[in-house]
Amino acid sequence: MVRKTKEDAELTRQKIIDAARTVFLARGVSRSTLEHIAIEASVTRGAVYWHFKNKTEIFHAIREQVLLPLIDRMDDTLTIDGAVDPLTQIENSLCETINDLNENEEMRQVYEIMMIKCEYVEEFATVLQQILNNCSSITEKIQIAYERAQTQQLIAGAHSPRALAMDTHLFFSGLLHMWVKDLDGSRFRFQAINLIKAHIDLRRKK
Repeated sequence: MVRKTKEDAELTRQKIIDAARTVFLARGVSRSTLEHIAIEASVTRGAVYWHFKNKTEIFHAIREQVLLPLIDRMDDTLTIDGAVDPLTQIENSLCETINDLNENEEMRQVYEIMMIKCEYVEEFATVLQQILNNCSSITEKIQIAYERAQTQQLIAGAHSPRALAMDTHLFFSGLLHMWVKDLDGSRFRFQAINLIKAHIDLRRKK
């Protein structure tokens, strides 16, 4: 009975998260309320408060379901030696994210919410700081791969791995923002993979 109760609670929690994603996408985060989310999830407001004390906590839960697996995967692909060279590892990691966005509707929705449906003010100012912390973590993982590439003498020019990692992260962040906004796919989505490959190729010693 206890196990069943825990399973039911987890199912309700996930229903609330899924409902919030739908509501945030349709209304924008600032115009969404816990009441809207409860109605979408077909639960009471009390059920929402049982799992989340406020809208910010729900937003965190939505982000974590998408970003934590991404960061874990980057640990596996960027911070250890693999079957391919480090520059190809960076390229593959970025391309995998684009492929995931193409194939995973939930992931696309979360990125759209984070990038164009949320104002990072008031209680969401802390969310912005967490996003910046995640960006720093991702940059560090890319830097580790560039350091291995430098050791293997694969990099063209004299830029430091730190500078290259920052440049790659800023390039990819900008690409993601434009990918999300390119709803009909006519400007950036169709060529995102080629843009990534060109970005990495510019760093590769010929």
